[in-house]
Amino acid sequence: MMEIFKSMGAYDYEQLVFMHDEETGLKAITCIHDTTLGPSLGGTRYWTYEKEEDAIEDAMRLARGMTYKAAASGLPLGGGKTVIMKDPENQVSQEALFRAFGRFVEGLNGRYITAADVGTTTVEMDYIYQETNYVAGTGLKPGTSGNPSPSTAHGVYVGMKAAAKKAFGTDSLEGKTIIIEGVGKVGYLLAEAALEEGAKVCATDIFNGPKERARELGCDIVDPDEMFDMQADIYAPCALGASINDDSLEKIKKAGIKVIAGAANNQLAEPRHGDKLEEMGLVYAPDYILNAGGLIQVADEFNGGYNAARARMSVDRIYDQIEKVFEIAERDGIPTYKAANSLAEERIKAIRNTRSIFTQNGKSIIKR
Repeated sequence: MMEIFKSMGAYDYEQLVFMHDEETGLKAITCIHDTTLGPSLGGTRYWTYEKEEDAIEDAMRLARGMTYKAAASGLPLGGGKTVIMKDPENQVSQEALFRAFGRFVEGLNGRYITAADVGTTTVEMDYIYQETNYVAGTGLKPGTSGNPSPSTAHGVYVGMKAAAKKAFGTDSLEGKTIIIEGVGKVGYLLAEAALEEGAKVCATDIFNGPKERARELGCDIVDPDEMFDMQADIYAPCALGASINDDSLEKIKKAGIKVIAGAANNQLAEPRHGDKLEEMGLVYAPDYILNAGGLIQVADEFNGGYNAARARMSVDRIYDQIEKVFEIAERDGIPTYKAANSLAEERIKAIRNTRSIFTQNGKSIIKR
């Protein structure tokens, strides 16, 4: 059995909330990692898990990633995440399920703000909004930003260009071969941008629908087990996490890949795999810097209402943030994943000296 408090203590988690509703079959876990910089914000993932421990671990890893993502992006937010354990046999309506979850979110009184993630869209956020104001990315809320996937994809695209500049001396993707693993909401838009610039895109996905859409877009489709059998320049993991591991590193090396830049969260199976990338001479753009575009878009809702031009300018700065990470890595002689952590941790430490746990007694970015 998982030792929950030991796991929470390892990375200083604040809160782990278990939510159950018998009528709808809701089984959800919200993890709040750190609220030093502000209320925790993170999406709701709707996914099938083999074991409850897998869901808990996923929520915790993702919440911590959100803390670092917000901190490194200069946002007034902490990190949180929800996973709802999907039961394929559950026949209850989606509205009932997500409205039940929304009532739990309301009960957290602003310590956690939710948004869309894997398995959820603006439709589910609209259901949640019926029960709480602590939700972003809904189509019903005044001043909302809607679907964050385009901003996430754009951020990955500009960050990939910064990484290409580091590896190849130019940020142009023209003529480069890019493997995109996962061509769902974000991966598809990333493929579209890369193709428009003249890159060759080889796409893979575990689902047939996304693969067919990618084929129609102009991508070459490869089997997930064979994606590293070809020679490529850039690997973009845009599916689930832990795709950089002992097995894949050997294949990445044989494929001649020089850059890893993708949208997936928690791409490193273990920190040592980030060290190995450095030893191999690969340019790794840390995931939570690269995929912050969606969070940046959502956070812009709290600046008096969403402004698309302002949000796009902020997302464009991911290019500069990736370059800053490379500068820190070179200056301190450390791998880029550690440089990204330093960028986030230094900001959290500075603010922690003046404040601690977020409560509604202070200034809230949510107006009730």
